[in-house]
Amino acid sequence: MHVLLNLVLFQVAWVVTVAGAGAGYWWAGLAATAALGAIVFRLSPWPRTDFTLLCVACLVGVVVDSLYVQAGLLRYAEPVPFTGLAPIWIVAMWMSFALTLNHSMRFFKGKPVLSAIFGLVGGPLAYWVAQSKFAAVEFLWEPIWVYGVLGVAWAILTPFLMYLATSWLPRFDPAPAQ
Repeated sequence: MHVLLNLVLFQVAWVVTVAGAGAGYWWAGLAATAALGAIVFRLSPWPRTDFTLLCVACLVGVVVDSLYVQAGLLRYAEPVPFTGLAPIWIVAMWMSFALTLNHSMRFFKGKPVLSAIFGLVGGPLAYWVAQSKFAAVEFLWEPIWVYGVLGVAWAILTPFLMYLATSWLPRFDPAPAQ
């Protein structure tokens, strides 16, 4: 799949998801993720790996963002289906992110320090934009602490997910025999 197309489609899905949540349309994230997934799976040379990563990211997103809610760090707009757990729209965002790992994010493969720095900066930045521009999330702790927790989490999870993307490719989508 073309790297630029994947990047643009992910950014569109991100905006639709976050803007939708902030405006009360929690389902917009599901629709955006489904559209992104349909295109990625149609064009990807690694559909099984992408699907496996999507499933893992879904589980990670449920756990991590539910922990944020349970710790009283964040409160999400449109907390569907339960107020004490990660909302569907943020889990959809994790799934969309997974669909970039073998495509527009592949630059970070084999570069754990660089991907950790990307996560350290990019994770909190995404939540800041979701909070300040779209009212999709509310910070319940002092912002510096929220950014710190988010930064550490994403600095760990980004290289972890990149590692899975790299190591699972030959397992789930082996190169064709020549």
